[in-house]
Amino acid sequence: MPTTRTVTASPASTRPVALILVAVSSVQVGAALAKRLFPLLGASGTVAVRLATAAVVLLAIARPRVRGVRRRHLVLVAGFGLVLAVMNLSFYASLQRIPLGVAVTIEFAGPLALAVAGSRRLRDLLWATLAGSGVVVLTGGGTAFTNGSLDPLGVAFALTAAACWAGYIVLSQRVGAVLPSLQGLALAITVGAVLVLPVGVATAGRALLRPDLLAMGAAVGLLSSAVPWGLEFVALRSLSRATFGVLMSIEPALAALAGFVLLHERLTPPQLVGMVLICAASAGAAVQGAPPAAEPVA
Repeated sequence: MPTTRTVTASPASTRPVALILVAVSSVQVGAALAKRLFPLLGASGTVAVRLATAAVVLLAIARPRVRGVRRRHLVLVAGFGLVLAVMNLSFYASLQRIPLGVAVTIEFAGPLALAVAGSRRLRDLLWATLAGSGVVVLTGGGTAFTNGSLDPLGVAFALTAAACWAGYIVLSQRVGAVLPSLQGLALAITVGAVLVLPVGVATAGRALLRPDLLAMGAAVGLLSSAVPWGLEFVALRSLSRATFGVLMSIEPALAALAGFVLLHERLTPPQLVGMVLICAASAGAAVQGAPPAAEPVA
């Protein structure tokens, strides 16, 4: 009589998955905390503190050297920094107007579109169609704008962030190819912080001098940037791109959970269904070998 064997996952195999889940959760908790700062610092003021914190952390870790870097590479880094600045400003501006879970879900359209762009495989067209259906359901076929359940400007800001996320993925690969380790990223985030700082100062004013608000903004930067970077860096040493992509695909669901628990944001049934469809499309694209939706760094 044949015997059966129970196969259990070893701690070594489950540890990277756990690290990614903690990293994704950290990002969404940071976003929820950032939203609480909006009444005091505004979206741009919060972004300024967040990017400044991220820049300080990365500069300390990477210690980039500008001397000897070719001019065209510096121009590429500057463009990368501009995309980071616009991505963060537009995403936080969307959070002022629409729920966290909805904003993150719409933002996923950027990397997903990039993953299937130009593909001639039928299954990639399937994922794109599924994601498009999710957007239609999420917005109620446009009725969400007319009945007031979704702010059109908030959705527009989220779509801008989605486009910037796609640009971030492309530029991240190009900058990483010409500058070693995290040096290019550290320089780009520094550029982004410098670009956002004047807007943040104009919006937040003297509030940026309050130690308690600066501490909260720094916590946002750590939760949304430093902690996830470290965890993902360790986890990706033993995770496949497909597994990483699938794990990242649950981020909208975790964003909705963080919004519900920390911000008391409730989503309608169509919004939840739309999120599920987009998560499924992203996971399917990752499993089929499309590039994973790399996490925005800030």
